[in-house]
Amino acid sequence: MSNFEEYKKLGEPDKAEKASIWETAIGLQQVDGLTPSSYLIETAKNHIDGDITIAEVKDRLENYYKTHDKRIDTEERTEEADKVSARITEILSEKTFTFSPAEFITIHKRLFDGIYKFAGKIRDYNISKDEWVLNGDTVFYASADSIKAALDYDFAAEKSFDYSKLSKEATINHIAKFISDIWQIHPFGEGNTRAAAVFAIKYLRRFGFNVNNDLFANNSWYFRNALVRANYTLVDSGIHPTMEYINRFFGNLVLNENNPLKNREMQVKIGTVNTDFGTVNGTVNDTVLDLIKTNNSITATEISEHLGTSLRTVKRKIKYLKDKGIIERVGSDKAGCWRVVSNKTSSDHGNIKQHLS
Repeated sequence: MSNFEEYKKLGEPDKAEKASIWETAIGLQQVDGLTPSSYLIETAKNHIDGDITIAEVKDRLENYYKTHDKRIDTEERTEEADKVSARITEILSEKTFTFSPAEFITIHKRLFDGIYKFAGKIRDYNISKDEWVLNGDTVFYASADSIKAALDYDFAAEKSFDYSKLSKEATINHIAKFISDIWQIHPFGEGNTRAAAVFAIKYLRRFGFNVNNDLFANNSWYFRNALVRANYTLVDSGIHPTMEYINRFFGNLVLNENNPLKNREMQVKIGTVNTDFGTVNGTVNDTVLDLIKTNNSITATEISEHLGTSLRTVKRKIKYLKDKGIIERVGSDKAGCWRVVSNKTSSDHGNIKQHLS
């Protein structure tokens, strides 16, 4: 995040504000393990300096990726990171906002149009996502057929809520709960956390709160993990939803508190738990392995779509299985297939939790 520190120290309010927004936009890519390119950083600096408009930033990125090596970008997803960063910057720079499900959906469409085919569309399938903070287990998200009703209900309840008698702290905690609730619905196939973060910043500003953009810039991964813990239950292990972590984040974000934000503090402490999504013991690679055993010609992209997780995460897991000698690739990446070399159990894999962190 040191790319724009020079602007924040110069004392020019316009440049400092632009730099802060860019840091937030870039930092939010971390929730999906994405890193914008050096080209985006330099283009952003041109925008901060006032040499080009945000529209010209977006045009430059479009032209750049028309000639960019697609093989590299498929691996690193830099096109997504760059374009979404620019779009977040554009939205957060605008002094407009409407509190409605339509606004939330529109934000998703604007962020991911041309990147995801389902940008701005409510998903019509059920999803699960293996979470590091849950040792590979998943939050239960809204079913596809209940998404619209759930969004309408949460927005209507929030719109009618009376904040007039609440303290500032209680107000922030209630807003945090609302954001947590709409995130749990997970209305889109991908990009839910980034869309929720942008919506949250705009909503807080509507209340007149001065949002500390540095929090999203430097702690976006904590923000996502805190949302996960706010919506996860495993009664047999004594684990219940907790707003503690997301309230810490929002306290720092708006109230200038100095709460410690440590991801490892949030990781659940459980033994082996059998779920519909595999064995939860820090052994999420077993899910990938099971899919490979079922279909030895399955691609990383197909695994990603099946699990509802990022392609980058799937490739990291596949690499881990290959490095451990559990699977190997026979033939080319395009025409080849997988071969299971070893049938090691999860307990033989070593401390995979540390590997995935």
